Amino acid sequence: MYSFENLPPVPLTLEGASILHQMLRIQWAPWRALDPGTRAEIISEAEATLSAMEGARSAVFSLLGHKGDLMLAHFRPGFDDLGEVERALTRLRLWDYLEQTTSYLSVVELGLYESTAKVYAALAERGVAPHTPEWDAEIEETLSRQRSAMHPRLFPEMPEHKYLCFYPMDRRRGEHKNWYELPMAERQRQMQEHGAVGRRYAGSVKQIISGSIGFDDWEWGVDLFAEDPVVFKRLIYEMRFDEVSAVYALFGSFFIGRRTPAADLDKLLAI
Repeated sequence: MYSFENLPPVPLTLEGASILHQMLRIQWAPWRALDPGTRAEIISEAEATLSAMEGARSAVFSLLGHKGDLMLAHFRPGFDDLGEVERALTRLRLWDYLEQTTSYLSVVELGLYESTAKVYAALAERGVAPHTPEWDAEIEETLSRQRSAMHPRLFPEMPEHKYLCFYPMDRRRGEHKNWYELPMAERQRQMQEHGAVGRRYAGSVKQIISGSIGFDDWEWGVDLFAEDPVVFKRLIYEMRFDEVSAVYALFGSFFIGRRTPAADLDKLLAI
């Protein structure tokens, strides 16, 4: 019989929609140099393309601060679809007047610590060795059942809230503290505590977690949508005090954007 100590340390995950964030800076000097008629034509073309993308789960945000002027967020079924989005944008005349300062690629991810613990325990009690055909079949059955139940969360609509806070993050792999060396049961306990904080804000914040291990420079991307941006500060500050954040969390740059319908692009580009 296999003990918990001999079971795989990796929790099961579900993957859903592919996500691309694009942060852009407007090249104001050449943009201002254009005559008004040309600017109007360029804006009209961009508004039509971005409006169509909004219907396919994209959104435009006006960035606050020095990190850029615009943030585009795209939710799509897969990477091929995101590639089509990128190519469509680069064909716009407006793209000649934008500089992409950074981007972030990830996929919606749901961690299944509780389901993992249950199925691993059941398999261990039956003496089923990890990664055998019987093991793999039961794991896939668990994942398939969860995919059906979680489909709306795996392929979410673009929230319509006024503000978006996006940031990437890692779990610490430092000299003295290493998240990936903790036993699964301990990681599960800490993540339950962490999730309890987020659930208290469910009425005011829509949260979408995406995984980016192997796709980008950080391990996860976090999207928080809300009507009041101050709630981002309250939620993230409170989370800093739970163990998983206080001991193991590393944060990248934060980007705060205000939702701007594509039809109002002319207001963002007004001179």
